[in-house]
Amino acid sequence: MAKRRRQSTKISKELIECEVLRLGHDGRGIAKKQGKTQFVEGALPGETVKAKYISQRAKFDELLTVEVLEASPQRVEPPCRHAGVCGGCSLQYMSVEAQISYKQDVLSEQFKHFGNIEPEQWFEPIVGGSEAYRTKARLGVVYVGKRDEVIIGFREKRNKLITNIEHCMVLDSRVGNKLNDLRGLVASLANRQNIPQIEVATADQCVVLVIRHTASFTAEDLNKLSDFGKAQNFEIYLQPGDASSVHKIWPENTPNRLHYYLNCHLSSSSVSELKEIDLAFHPSDFTQVNADVNQQMVVRALAWLDIKNTDRVLDLFCGLGNFTIPMAYLAKEVVGIEGNEAMVARGYENAERNALENVSFLVANLQTDLNSVSKAKWAKKGFDKILIDPPRSGALDIVNHISKFNAQRIVYVSCNPATLARDAGVLIEKGYCLVSAGVMDMFPHTAHVESIALFEKKFEKQTKKQGKKQRSING
Repeated sequence: MAKRRRQSTKISKELIECEVLRLGHDGRGIAKKQGKTQFVEGALPGETVKAKYISQRAKFDELLTVEVLEASPQRVEPPCRHAGVCGGCSLQYMSVEAQISYKQDVLSEQFKHFGNIEPEQWFEPIVGGSEAYRTKARLGVVYVGKRDEVIIGFREKRNKLITNIEHCMVLDSRVGNKLNDLRGLVASLANRQNIPQIEVATADQCVVLVIRHTASFTAEDLNKLSDFGKAQNFEIYLQPGDASSVHKIWPENTPNRLHYYLNCHLSSSSVSELKEIDLAFHPSDFTQVNADVNQQMVVRALAWLDIKNTDRVLDLFCGLGNFTIPMAYLAKEVVGIEGNEAMVARGYENAERNALENVSFLVANLQTDLNSVSKAKWAKKGFDKILIDPPRSGALDIVNHISKFNAQRIVYVSCNPATLARDAGVLIEKGYCLVSAGVMDMFPHTAHVESIALFEKKFEKQTKKQGKKQRSING
């Protein structure tokens, strides 16, 4: 048998001109050279750039822009001086308005790709501020012994090195403006070479640093960490092992919970008020990183679901109750399903915190445990409304079983437009219409596309149309 020829790893050093046709779904420009696709990082549609090769493969090349010869009107000067190196952001050279338009195009293209789907209405994008929006982040830490230097930041683009950033414009400013102070703290510790990561979690009244470490701290180091927390008004946690090992060292004898608040206008036949909803979480829990966009997202989901006080509502992939708790103020009953037992426990804590007794949280794997889910006692009664907020892999398994619940409306919140579009096709096959859809700019300056979509059962849609027609006839 002939040996397969190994692909050459030699990369051309020549700089070439690229005429960029459009953006790919990962935010890179797409050009063509003699029919071969070229992915050009740092380039915008309509631009002519000079670029260098990063890799060359049989079907496509990857390049990096080194000079813009003809700039797009969408191009702006990146607001952060680390933008060209730091991997925390990827589209800072693109105007914020153009970023939103690009994300809308990605969502639309994915709907068309999966069955030529088109919503009846494109909803206005949900947007917030483009700076200091990140409430959670994981900062890499490296101690370089040869230079006696501590590096703190996000990973660089295209490699695993850490960018040494002095200021982060997208991180909560209470931390983003204090990175040099944090670097000085780590440099002062005897255990500085054994700290690979610092996790940041912030809330309305609190900033938490979770220090990941692979060797024990000395008593002096622990005092320095606590003193830093006191001076900066930060809570300090340590993580010597997995997530279960996270524990607080400063301030002592205080609850290990942060809080975020949702201000929702709750309106039904029995409720009409502006309610501040208190949700508690542990620093290592999953929460949405953009508080402003999350607030707007929850409000839109409630409006689209149009929950009545007679409704039974299902919240799939519910987490700690980001949607579940607000919905429980309006519905007769809400059931939240989550695969993580710790999140289910947190959901019950939040129900108790908000004095709600009409909500239950249950553990179930929504991707492998579907037979037991559909046969469960709580599922047999059916649901009037459903909210789905799955991971990037989507909710294909559960949407294939969705008919068993007989819901009138479904709101689908997505962090991956490809899996949303795929699952939308299944929901349409199951008898639902895609009524509305739109993007949410949860991660400004990145190519991440978050979106929200409303589906209605076809029978309900037809009934509404007939009702409107009859009212028009009656004058």
